[in-house]
Amino acid sequence: MKSSDKTDHRKVLWPGSTQLAPVPAVLVACGGSKGWKNNLITVAWAGIACSHPPMLSVAIRPERYSYRIIRETEEFTVNLPSADLVRQTDWCGVVSGRDHDKFAESGLTSLPSEKIASPIVAECPLSLECQVKQVLELGVHHLFIAEILAVQVSERLIDAKGRFQLEKDGLLAFAHGHYYNLGECLGHFGFSVRKKSGSHIRK
Repeated sequence: MKSSDKTDHRKVLWPGSTQLAPVPAVLVACGGSKGWKNNLITVAWAGIACSHPPMLSVAIRPERYSYRIIRETEEFTVNLPSADLVRQTDWCGVVSGRDHDKFAESGLTSLPSEKIASPIVAECPLSLECQVKQVLELGVHHLFIAEILAVQVSERLIDAKGRFQLEKDGLLAFAHGHYYNLGECLGHFGFSVRKKSGSHIRK
């Protein structure tokens, strides 16, 4: 490295804040039981929490309409939208289910889950049916930790070998207030230690 290049690594110190990015922008569907109507909420603070049993977490503010639904029903689905659903995804995050029928007004379609009462979103290529196991009251957000009971995937994205090709639908990500369509694949898990690595990486 040239000495002049060292300035590229200088850092500026900021206070602790939510700068982790990119993160998934997911549509969380809830309702369908205990008298609650079906509803959608867009969540960016979501992620896998455990592999066995399969669990994930979503962080939601208590003042959000969906919070009480999920707290009472103890279930929800996480639906991964493709990039062509970015407008609907954004809209479901800025209007309230108190005032809107989000499925009807967004044009999104609800389908039944297999294991729980909350619906899935038909247009999303991947839907995870979740049952709440724990709620952590962290601060302005409460963290729902839930077990993934079932997964529904779009049949059109499964190839002849049974591999789920989610990347063909265009993956949506959220970073610092903006949505992005994820692009080029740079490698697969473990490619850096393969004996014959590099042939699958674009030069």
